[in-house]
Amino acid sequence: MDRLQSMRVFAKVVEQGSFAAAGKALDISNAVVTRHVADLEEHLGTRLLNRTTRRLSLTETGHAYLERVLQILQEIEDAEAIASSQSKKPSGTLRLYSHLGFGQTQLAHLLPAFAAKFPDVTLDVTLSDRSVDLVEDSYDAGIFIDFQKFDSGMIARQLAVSEAILCASPKYIKERGAPDSVDDISRHACLNFSYEQLRHYWPTKGQDGETVNVPINSKVVSNNGELLRQCALAGMGIMIRPSFALGDDLAAGRLVRLLPHHELGQLTVMLVYPSRRLLSAKVRSFVDFMAQQFPRPETDPWLW
Repeated sequence: MDRLQSMRVFAKVVEQGSFAAAGKALDISNAVVTRHVADLEEHLGTRLLNRTTRRLSLTETGHAYLERVLQILQEIEDAEAIASSQSKKPSGTLRLYSHLGFGQTQLAHLLPAFAAKFPDVTLDVTLSDRSVDLVEDSYDAGIFIDFQKFDSGMIARQLAVSEAILCASPKYIKERGAPDSVDDISRHACLNFSYEQLRHYWPTKGQDGETVNVPINSKVVSNNGELLRQCALAGMGIMIRPSFALGDDLAAGRLVRLLPHHELGQLTVMLVYPSRRLLSAKVRSFVDFMAQQFPRPETDPWLW
């Protein structure tokens, strides 16, 4: 008899607690169920089930065998589902979360290409600086920056690294000059995020690679990166932002990179999705699309 089918029958007998119930669930006769289990035991040369008129119980060998059988059956089911899902056309609503700054500056440019490639997928996108629970909040996938927390049970795929960039507008540099060193930052007007750990100091890298906190003089403090960007463009001060948030402004000359040879640190951009053994076609299409957009995840694609 088909050994794989015998394994399925054996697992169903244990699940249902009797040969008769298993036969009913599988729509086969009690005799066929008995034959499958007997053939397995004969092939293995050992008893898997203890049978009485009242109940069934697994032998010690049966316990160990069942555990492996269930794994094998699940792997087969997963393989069949993956093959099936790959043949399906991505469709339905794809719920995405993204870190606010990355979503505004990068995801907004990427999603039109994704939508054109997969027209049957509807995009439902949430941008926020707060961390979220993808499963609890029913997101299919999310883009996180490495200081954001996410469940360690999730699958995390690195997309890129993003250097921290110190910058100012040409107007500010003309009026106030540019810092000559990291220590010189303290004499400049700074445009600063309102996070407590950044209110009074900016962390930078020293020559030995250790983090050095540089005291700053905040001219503007805000929880919104776009507001700080507009203040920088207006010449109000210098700011530190990740490269993904500055690429267009640096390329156009609206902002100028300061201390380019000094390492200020870097962030990691991660694509995160629930740790499911099977992905729907719409999620798989997004994961593959983002991987194609960022083929060198260990590098910063926003620096020239």
